[in-house]
Amino acid sequence: MSGTDNIASGRTLPEGHPAVSHGRVGVLLLNLGTPDATDYWSMRRYLKEFLSDRRVIEVPRWKWWPILNGIILTVRPSGKGKDYAKIWNNERNEGPLKTVTRAQADKLARALGDERIVVDWAMRYASPSTAERLAWLQAQGCDRILLVPLYPQYAAATTATACDQAFRALMRMRWQPAVRVAPAYYENPAYIEAIAASVRNHLGTLDPRARHHHCLVSRHAAGLP
Repeated sequence: MSGTDNIASGRTLPEGHPAVSHGRVGVLLLNLGTPDATDYWSMRRYLKEFLSDRRVIEVPRWKWWPILNGIILTVRPSGKGKDYAKIWNNERNEGPLKTVTRAQADKLARALGDERIVVDWAMRYASPSTAERLAWLQAQGCDRILLVPLYPQYAAATTATACDQAFRALMRMRWQPAVRVAPAYYENPAYIEAIAASVRNHLGTLDPRARHHHCLVSRHAAGLP
């Protein structure tokens, strides 16, 4: 057996069992998603997947489908593509949410510093898909996986749909890993301090000679259950 096979303390496979990697813990960060490119068709695919989600749009299909397919998916892709182009990470050729989420996963992996824990990330819409990354984690020997929706407070349109996608992927697996979901953390002191530190750091970059500074705080409506 490989080092990965034996990494779990005290766990061995029965004699004659097919070779399989096991014993590691996976941490999968789940974020919303971003289009694969800013062109019309890439934007259309992304918007269609996003706005077809029943967790996001809860109006009856008979009412929503003509609006989505007849108007929104015809008109919106071009305009939203131009908006994305303004903030696009041209160096990596990807949306900024991919860049930030990857950086979060990399930093978390370094902070944990444990070869038994594998950190990865996925998007609810577009790529990298949740199913793809769950399969990859399992291939790395992760038979226990912690799903971490990157939303501080629970909402059906964010946390729930991210978990739905993971559970759909699990339904297609013959050998499923054990899965847990991280709870909401908006009240966690560490999270609150991280947000406060971020605000303080930004305020420290402002010109102290300016007479007035205004701090505008905005909370996304999807944060409400």
